[in-house]
Amino acid sequence: EALQLIEVEYDVLPAVFDMQAAMQPGAPVIHDEDDAKGILDAARNLVGHIGVDVGDVAQGFAEADVVVEHTYRTKQVNHAMSEPHVSLAYLDDDDRLVVVSSTQVPFHTRRQLAQILQMPIGKIRVIKPRIGSGFGNKQGMHLEDVVAILALKTRRPVKMMYTRAEEFFCGWTRHPQVIKMKTGAKRDGTIIANEMIVLANTGAYGDHAITVQANVGNKVLPIYPIPNIRFACDVVYTNLPVCGAFRGYGATQGSFALESQIDELAKALNMDPLEIRQKNRIQVDYVDPIAKKIGESTHGKVRVIKSCGLGECIEKGAAAIGWQEKRGHPGEGKIKRGVGMACAMQGSGIPGVDWGAATVKMNDDGTFRLFVGAADLGTGSDTVLSQIAAETLGVRLEDVQILSSDTDLTPFDVGAYASSTTYISGGAVKKAAESAKKQILQIAAKMMGEDPENLICRDRRVIAKSGKEVSLEEVAMYSVYKEKKQITVTESHLSDDSPPPFTAQFAEVEVDTETGEVKVVNYVAAVDCGVAINPALAEGQVEGAIAQGIGYALWEEMRFDHGNLLNP
Repeated sequence: EALQLIEVEYDVLPAVFDMQAAMQPGAPVIHDEDDAKGILDAARNLVGHIGVDVGDVAQGFAEADVVVEHTYRTKQVNHAMSEPHVSLAYLDDDDRLVVVSSTQVPFHTRRQLAQILQMPIGKIRVIKPRIGSGFGNKQGMHLEDVVAILALKTRRPVKMMYTRAEEFFCGWTRHPQVIKMKTGAKRDGTIIANEMIVLANTGAYGDHAITVQANVGNKVLPIYPIPNIRFACDVVYTNLPVCGAFRGYGATQGSFALESQIDELAKALNMDPLEIRQKNRIQVDYVDPIAKKIGESTHGKVRVIKSCGLGECIEKGAAAIGWQEKRGHPGEGKIKRGVGMACAMQGSGIPGVDWGAATVKMNDDGTFRLFVGAADLGTGSDTVLSQIAAETLGVRLEDVQILSSDTDLTPFDVGAYASSTTYISGGAVKKAAESAKKQILQIAAKMMGEDPENLICRDRRVIAKSGKEVSLEEVAMYSVYKEKKQITVTESHLSDDSPPPFTAQFAEVEVDTETGEVKVVNYVAAVDCGVAINPALAEGQVEGAIAQGIGYALWEEMRFDHGNLLNP
C-alpha cells in the first residue's frame, strides 16, 4: 500500500554505452557529482590509467624481423552462479545486527557495514552459511547494506534475493575490453618485443576497475619473458551494468588476446604454435619485472618463479589431444576439424596483502574443532583445510570438525578470492595445528616421562621412540582435568609470495564453414597447480573452469540496445 502511494517523476538524462565513445569530447559525464573522488578524469569518464614499460619497446620492434598487429575484443558476461545474491538481516537478543549472507568476504562485509551504518564493528555479526558458488560476484556487497538498514528501521527480519534477471542487471559482470596487440620476433621465433594496449569498460561504477585491468598485464605478459614489453590500459565508465571481480580476474581477457597473438605470430613465421611457445615460455628462476612495476610486489621484493611445469603441460597436453596427427588436417567437405591450444598462468593470493587466521581446539575426547574465517563457496575449502589440520595432527579427517565464516566465532580471514584459500588460509591452519601438536607432545611427554623431541603424533596416538604410547583422548583428559589447561591455539599466516599455477589447454573443434557453427569435440587441460591437497576437488575446479570458459567463448554474451539488456 505504501509503495502504491509513491509517485516518481523521471528526468531521462543523456547516456553513453560505448567505451570508445565515453572518452570523446561532448560525451555525457557519468560521474559529475560534487562528492565523487578517486576518478582520474571525470570529464572524460576516465576512471584510471595504467602504464608499464620494460626495456625499449621501440628498439625491439626496430630489430624484429616480423611484426604482427591485431585487435581483440571481449564481451560482457555474467557469472550465472547457481545461487543468486541473497541476504538476511535481523536483530539478536542483545540488539546486535546479524547479517546472514551469500558472500565471499564476511569480514570485509562487516567492516564496510560498520562504516556505512556508522555502527561499532562489535555490534555487527556476519555469517556465511554454505552457499551456491560465487565466482567473484560475491566478492563485494550487493544486498547486505540494504537488508541491514531495513532491519534496523523496522526491527523485523528482512530477506532479499535477486531474481535471475536482476542478477544480470544488478550483479557484477566481466569487464568487456578492446585489446590491441603488437608483437615482434626474430626469424627463428625468438620474441623480442610485445605491446598490449587495453581499453576497458567498468560500467556505471568503478568496482575493481583498476585491479582487474592491472592483472590483464600482470598475470599474463610474464608467461613469455620478453626483454621489451609495454602495457597500457585506460578504464572508462559507461551507463551499463557494473563490472567487477570474475573468475580469472583480468587474466582471462588478457590470455585470450596474448595467446591469439602468439598463434598469429606462429602463422607469420610458419612455425608450429607449440614450438614457438616452448621456445619463449617462462622458466624457473625468472625474475618478473612487471609485477613490481604494477604494484603486486611487497617490501621491495619482486616475484621470482620457483617452480614451473608449463613445458611439461604443453608436452603432455599435446600428446593427449593428438596434436601432431591432427594439426593441419581439416578434412574434406564443409565441416572442418582442427586443434588449437593456449597457455595461461595465474597467482595464489595477493602477496603481502592477503592473510588469514585459524584456531585449533582440542576436545576432551581427542578430536578437534577447527575455526577458520575462510569462506567455502562450494570449492571444497572446508574439506581441504580440515585435511591439512588432520594430517598435521596425525588424526583422521572425521576427527576434525570445521566451523567457518562467522565473524563472532572465527578468526579473521580476507575471504575467498585470488585463488588464495588453500595457500593462505591453509598456511594458517597448518601453523595452528603444528602449535597445538607441540602442546600435545609436551603434555604427553610429561605423562610418559619422555622428551617431547622423541614423540610423534600418528593414528590418533602419541608414540615415543621407546615404544611407549598414549591416546589423544588420554592426553586431552589429562590436560583438562590434571593440567587444568584447554589446548586451543590461534595462528595467522601471510605470504610475500604468490606462486603462479600454469596450464596448457587444448581444444579439438568442428566448424561448419557455411553456418559458422562450432562444436567442441574434445578438450584437454594439463595443469600445474602445485601440490593438490585434494586431487578430486582440484580436478573439479579445472572441469568447472573449462565449462565456464567454453561458455564464455562460444555461447554467453549480454546484449544491449541503447542500454537495455535484451537477454536478461
